[in-house]
Amino acid sequence: MDLTPDPKAPTRRDFLSLAGGGAAAAFASGLLGTGSARAESAFPDHALRLVVPFPAGGPTDIVARPLAFLLADPLKQQVVVDNRGGAGGAIGAELVAKSPPDGYTLLLGTVGTQAINASLYKKLPYDPAHDFTALGLVASGPVALVANTAAPFSNVAQFIAAAKAQPGAITFGSAGNGTPGHLTGVLFSKAAGIQLRHVPYRGSAPAVTDLLGNQITVMFDPLQSVLTQVQAGKLRPLAVSGTTRSPVLPNVPTMAEAGLQGFAAEAWWGAYGPANLPAAVAQTLRTEIERVVRSDAFRDKLASLGVLPTPMTGEAFAEFNRSELAKWGKAVRDSGASLD
Repeated sequence: MDLTPDPKAPTRRDFLSLAGGGAAAAFASGLLGTGSARAESAFPDHALRLVVPFPAGGPTDIVARPLAFLLADPLKQQVVVDNRGGAGGAIGAELVAKSPPDGYTLLLGTVGTQAINASLYKKLPYDPAHDFTALGLVASGPVALVANTAAPFSNVAQFIAAAKAQPGAITFGSAGNGTPGHLTGVLFSKAAGIQLRHVPYRGSAPAVTDLLGNQITVMFDPLQSVLTQVQAGKLRPLAVSGTTRSPVLPNVPTMAEAGLQGFAAEAWWGAYGPANLPAAVAQTLRTEIERVVRSDAFRDKLASLGVLPTPMTGEAFAEFNRSELAKWGKAVRDSGASLD
């Protein structure tokens, strides 16, 4: 008699597996659920990426780098700055909006990417109201109007007079279409009753380079990106857009003081993740971002740049985003500005 086992015959292990299949599946599911919960509670367990939707050296980059550096310690992970400039910040914002909602890819959004672009661009590849988890306001600061030192004017009144004498001839640069500098320039032109020719750049740094080279006449941009050149006497400040004078340029008037009553437009920066971040992950990020923004170290990093740390999280920040969308949407419509 042949006693060799049939290799195709079911074994005791097979019967046990079939009999206990439901229990095994439930056990495996439980393990997976536990692992998922542990992974969330252990956040973060590797490096994070902070996407800056503008080139290195610009105003958003200047705010992002101390934020990333100081976040690394409480999160116990490196926070890497990733510059993804272009399309008024839309390229970087879209990248984050379409990233996995796990907390490892964040956006340092701006008034442009989160409030202006929705009304300015006819086709925007992301929705600032629904595609992000708002984590916290980080900083704010005025937009500065600066001129090349060879320009034949030294104050706002003279600038306006020169522009009225040469409609459309004077150029103003900005960090790109849809940025705070661009829209502030449009609003300024309308308030002053003048026509300027806009020259958009892929970020503040190349615009400043051309302004220094007298390739453009003036520039509207957040103060910190031009402050060094102003303090060195290489650029001439005409006014700032805030409601009060900047502590770092106390002798430079506000737009309102220069004759444009009621004119105010401030730039701001906030941290965002993709929509639907897990609640625990979002809360960890909100807590640590607010802690950094309130720290003396962060304030010291920004104080000399004319930028103010502006901590705001939770429902207050959510409401801030809603109100800024409405305010800047109206400003864009009133200005008549529109981009494809």
